[in-house]
Amino acid sequence: MRVLLTGHQGYLGTVLAPILTAAGHEVSGLDSGLFADSVLGALDSPDVPGLTIDLRDVTVETLRGFEAVVHLAALSNDPLGAVDPDLTYDINHRAATRLAVLAKEAGVRRFAYASTCSVYGAQGCDALVDEDAPLKPVTPYAVSKVRVEEELAGLSGSDFAPFSLRNATAFGFSPRPRVDIVLNNLVARAVLTGRVTVLSDGTPWRPLVHAEDIGRAVVAALAAPAEVVRGRAFNIGTENNNKTVVEIARAAVDAVPGSVLEITGATGPDTRSYRVDFSRAREDLGFEAMWSISAGAAQLVREYRGRGLTLDQFDNSFTRLAVLERRQRKGDLDSSFRVIR
Repeated sequence: MRVLLTGHQGYLGTVLAPILTAAGHEVSGLDSGLFADSVLGALDSPDVPGLTIDLRDVTVETLRGFEAVVHLAALSNDPLGAVDPDLTYDINHRAATRLAVLAKEAGVRRFAYASTCSVYGAQGCDALVDEDAPLKPVTPYAVSKVRVEEELAGLSGSDFAPFSLRNATAFGFSPRPRVDIVLNNLVARAVLTGRVTVLSDGTPWRPLVHAEDIGRAVVAALAAPAEVVRGRAFNIGTENNNKTVVEIARAAVDAVPGSVLEITGATGPDTRSYRVDFSRAREDLGFEAMWSISAGAAQLVREYRGRGLTLDQFDNSFTRLAVLERRQRKGDLDSSFRVIR
């Protein structure tokens, strides 16, 4: 297919673009460039051809000629969403839904939406939740994802097959890293400081999935018959990577011999806790996640050390909120995170 990948210069997009290309798709990108320069070392492969456009400025003409849209672009974590909830809704909800409406008008046949397992929020039990479980989002980021999923379902039709991939929390190396997601953060701290600190009590459950596995899931969903994916949601990950925060922290410590684990409990219990059932993607898409948490932690250690990650980069270059605040101070971004060119 001719595929438009939004957010192709982000953490996931930098990993997904070559995976989609290797699967035989003709890939173009769309990105405003917020994190284009947040590169550790060098890119492993050049960016795919791309359009430098803010998601909120896309027109129907931008989308004509594409057979599929893979929509990653978003304000992509909970602390960032908490800074300005309405801005999160503007970009993550309203602009995403508008993109899907325009894609349908432009004749795009498939719309792959990157949602999140965070939509399950505070489940209040340890039972596995599948795609039919009640959604209980507890942050603006997760709420925005729920809203888009609901509106995508209403756009489904014989000529337009939107679907949602509810990705577990991503981990693993990307040449455009993020150190504000749990395993990537804890491994980086172990490498840089020799100490892994958990501020909560460590008991909540989290599902994790490697960035490369997310790319493979997108490939599987694009290859599936339209009637299999149309208007549906799929959890993306593996039950083997349903872990408590303490277990994830221990995996980081194990990957860096000599590092130590400290659980402070300073922030108290975290209400977000959910274990996820991933059987639908296995059965309906033929998708099976390959990466374990321990293998991902080892990959992160190797790449962080090999590419010379520093504490300054950790604090300022690869944490989403820090990058945006720094660019605003420099005058590169306005208050709505639009790039000033």
